[in-house]
Amino acid sequence: MIGSAPAILQRLFRVIVAWRWRVVLLYALLLPAGIYLALQVKTDNSIDSLIVEDDLDYQESQAFRKIFTEGEHAILLAEAKDPFAADVVAKVMEIERLLSELPRVGTFSAFDLYERARVLSAGSPGAPGDFRAFATGTRMFAKQGLVGDDFIGIALDLQVADTAERDATLAAIDRVLAPIEAAPAPLTRIRKVGGPYVDSYLETETGRASMKYLPLFGLFVIIVNLTLYRSVRTLFAFLITLAVCSSLTVGFARLIGFHFTIVSSLVPLTILVTATAALVYIQSRFAEHPGEGTIDEHQIFTLANKFVATTASIFAAAIGFAALAVSGIRPIRDMGLWVAAGLVITWVVVFTLFPALQKILATPILRQRTASGHMLLRLFNALPRFTYQWRWPILVLSTLLMIAGAIALTGIPGRISPMKLETDSLAYIDKSLPLYEDTRRFEEAISGLSAIQIWVSTPDGGVLDPGLLLGLEEFTRELERDQRVGSVAGPTTLLAWMSYATGQGDRLATDPAAWEGLAAQLDQILLEEPAARAYIDINSLANARLTMIHRGSDFKGVGEIKQLVRSCWDKAVSAHPALGASRVRVVGEGLLQAKIAEYMVPTLTESFALTAGIIFVAFLIVFRSGAARLMAMIPSVFAILVMFLVMRVVGIPLNIATILIASTVLGASENDQIHFFFHFQERRNNGTTEQALRHALMIAGRGILFATLINSCGFLALALSGLPPMRQFGIISASAFTLSMIASLTALPSALWVFSREKPDEMPPPATD
Repeated sequence: MIGSAPAILQRLFRVIVAWRWRVVLLYALLLPAGIYLALQVKTDNSIDSLIVEDDLDYQESQAFRKIFTEGEHAILLAEAKDPFAADVVAKVMEIERLLSELPRVGTFSAFDLYERARVLSAGSPGAPGDFRAFATGTRMFAKQGLVGDDFIGIALDLQVADTAERDATLAAIDRVLAPIEAAPAPLTRIRKVGGPYVDSYLETETGRASMKYLPLFGLFVIIVNLTLYRSVRTLFAFLITLAVCSSLTVGFARLIGFHFTIVSSLVPLTILVTATAALVYIQSRFAEHPGEGTIDEHQIFTLANKFVATTASIFAAAIGFAALAVSGIRPIRDMGLWVAAGLVITWVVVFTLFPALQKILATPILRQRTASGHMLLRLFNALPRFTYQWRWPILVLSTLLMIAGAIALTGIPGRISPMKLETDSLAYIDKSLPLYEDTRRFEEAISGLSAIQIWVSTPDGGVLDPGLLLGLEEFTRELERDQRVGSVAGPTTLLAWMSYATGQGDRLATDPAAWEGLAAQLDQILLEEPAARAYIDINSLANARLTMIHRGSDFKGVGEIKQLVRSCWDKAVSAHPALGASRVRVVGEGLLQAKIAEYMVPTLTESFALTAGIIFVAFLIVFRSGAARLMAMIPSVFAILVMFLVMRVVGIPLNIATILIASTVLGASENDQIHFFFHFQERRNNGTTEQALRHALMIAGRGILFATLINSCGFLALALSGLPPMRQFGIISASAFTLSMIASLTALPSALWVFSREKPDEMPPPATD
């Protein structure tokens, strides 16, 4: 047998095979426990789950929520050609009445303030024409999305404690609206908008994606297995091993406290793909029995021979994924640590359970090579000389493509902008869905949909100080003067509503003397209107809240948002010294969502650098030569950079899923290079470069081809996902794996020819079966 198999490893695997029934019994006990724990893993796609706990903005947002509840809010848009026609008004009022009767649903609309105005004026509710004049007499309704040229809005406050209550409440709302949506006249349609609908959709689609790609991957494993090894017994060994790897990995998350998110739903697929590739490398080596010695001896040799390369590749990938822990985006960090732990579990299972199953099931070797097998032999036999002849064109073309990919990612200052970062949660929704269309429609109607919370802390009891309230009103007006801001709602907004309802207009007085009475009026409103307490902490009267609505794309980042708030605050303080003792902070879910963009580039660059460094060290430890082994990373780096070029050309942005492409491809595809170099080194020690290349291709080439097929088709299954980022990630990662394989069979041998400075042998050895 050509190759090495350390004696100590052969002794170890003899023990494992001898104890095969004990090994199987152990995993038979662990499997049900793993499945039980796996079923307990919860899904969490909330904004809170996106930022790491030690982030200062996250901590301040959590402190803010102990005082104020951001809650779950949605809005219904009842559209009509004339939204103020009598029959339309009656229909919308009926819808609001039905919804207000549902448990855990609070409603508010322009009708509510209209009714309040009639009561305050001691008049009757009034005619529809009066409502038209009332609703269009101020911009406040339009800025809050409560009226528009062709709609009337009903704001919904969902008083829910968890996702189960949220989904149940949304389902109840849908049941109420179903008969109206079926026959909407005199309305034209009803649009449903808001974070609860987006979150519910994301969680549902994440679950559906798993239900789609896992069975598809199982079918794919069956087809590949029967095609490669033509053995049902080998198939069973594969499926049982994969079931144990995936269930123990997912069950481990329940013990640690991880959740499924839009990103970490990739964990089971990543483990299945990596485990299957490792099994293919081992089984392919085993199936190629050279005829020397017994099958039992060959099994032990195979396990010992593939142990170093497989271990190095799995652990390099594990540490590479663990490098994602540097990310400030919590799902990415957790996903990296989760995959890393799962790969360690996979390594243990692959080298314990699979050898036991090989022996128990007597997985057969290949007795006869197929026509495709002969064709592969001819291909591998021809590649060394082909890559020598075309080494310079191959390397030059590869280098140019990598440079173009790097430019596509980072841009050129002053000439080409960097690749676009996409953090809008609507990017996770298919643009053809009504939810996407409705949300964009509402966003345009109110000049933005992103909400930022501004937390103002005052000395105890200071919120109702007349001078401070006047300062807050000036602060609100300063913010709204910025064209990027749609509206700002805060404590003084309550006074503006009340002023308008009593026929005094929606602009509050600027005379300081008038604010003694306004402060007393606000105090009374807080006592009578529980909903008004959303803007003032009535327990201490030392905290106030303002909600700023804006179009997220108008700000370049969190820093620019904070700069606007600070600038407007400083102007207000200079005009109203009563604000000087107060502190202003920008907090809330909207801030955290905007902050994700700031963590994306570090996630990409830092984790990729760590992954590349760690894998290089693994190569150095296993193969002892830094310069030559650095070339082994050419295929992966080539694939990653070219995929950035493809993403730029077809318009795929960097988002919370595609940001993982670099670390994922490098962590998974380096398996090919490690196995290739391991067998290249086996022959290179006492042979020429051509002999070593041919040996590496003959031994590892088949595994590289089929491992790439597994990686590509496994991730391509994500194309079935209803979430655009997941579809994009699946397509580009599958393409990247294919590119990496092509580079492994062309660019890598070409680089080795250049590095060795050798020429091909006089006569190539004939291909043998």
